[in-house]
Amino acid sequence: MKTQLFKVAPPMRRAIHDIAITRTGKPIIRTPGGGRSSIGGHTATVFGATGFLGRYIVNRLARSGCTVVIPYREEMAKRHLKVTGDLGKVVFMEWDMRNTPSIEESVRHSDIVFNLVGRDYTTKNFTYEDVHVEATQRIAEAVAKYDVDRFIQVSSFNADKNSPSKYYATKGQAEEDARAIFPETTIVRPGPMYGFEDRLLHRLAGATNVFTANSMQQKMRPVHVIDVGKALEAIAYDDTTASQTFELYGPEEHTLKEIAHMVDKIVHKTHRHINLPKKAFQVIASVLDYLYWPTISPDEIERQYLDHKIDVTTKTFRDLGIEPTDIEADMFQYIRHYRSAAYFDLPPMTEKEKRLERQYLHVQQDV
Repeated sequence: MKTQLFKVAPPMRRAIHDIAITRTGKPIIRTPGGGRSSIGGHTATVFGATGFLGRYIVNRLARSGCTVVIPYREEMAKRHLKVTGDLGKVVFMEWDMRNTPSIEESVRHSDIVFNLVGRDYTTKNFTYEDVHVEATQRIAEAVAKYDVDRFIQVSSFNADKNSPSKYYATKGQAEEDARAIFPETTIVRPGPMYGFEDRLLHRLAGATNVFTANSMQQKMRPVHVIDVGKALEAIAYDDTTASQTFELYGPEEHTLKEIAHMVDKIVHKTHRHINLPKKAFQVIASVLDYLYWPTISPDEIERQYLDHKIDVTTKTFRDLGIEPTDIEADMFQYIRHYRSAAYFDLPPMTEKEKRLERQYLHVQQDV
């Protein structure tokens, strides 16, 4: 009987180019090519990782071998993130935005910190100021205390402390506070994001999409959440992006009504909309605020009257070497399940079918 011998793989050899020196002089060992089981070298803390954008940046960091620290509030909200990285690479720590020691404990061993904390609506326990301004101040102070190499503050499009929207105003105030406390802060302002768990396409495709404001004429540049996650990873690894401001938005501008029309074509339904006056709709939204699940807030109605404005002085996807995709090319996979069973298996239209449909619509408009 033959005995089969297995060769033991030789230890991986390191080279000078495998070592990266961070802004503060800390050496980071990186494995060429990356991979879940590789040594990414970096330790990153992601506040707000249990939200929509969080899972995409956690996945990109953990799959390249980085150790990711995830502060969390609710046990059930974070469990899906455990499988994004190899054993021991995803570390959970309970935190409270009003508890400074828990914040400091979450960042003290990290060389990259992301702040994705944000809320579209207020609750009885947390206002916009609590979530956006106070939490940012505490996180930035902890980052400054331990001299963390990189701090990325994820804000919002239209962030302006003088905005009539409390959401945009507090986001703008948080940007100023973060820069005042930690001048090397990188600010990222993503546009309206869409993806599997978004509140844009799913709201337009759902049955509750009845009442609207501003006749759905709000102009925006929706951006794919996967593109935003890719950009955040590139920013984190590039020290030259420190103290810079990035605005991440899609290549095309659409009105909310145009996006709703695209959604209707994909799900093969025609949603009927009832446009309400601004003040009346805000009164209704104030009453709905007392429900135990999120519906629509008065401030969200205010935001529907504010178009997406681009700051031309900021950097964009192009400065990171990333080409964003348009919402029309990606939305099919996210809202297909809203179709009736009679249409569920229909594939997306081919380019020829799209050309024929445009020709037909052109004739209709001429008539």
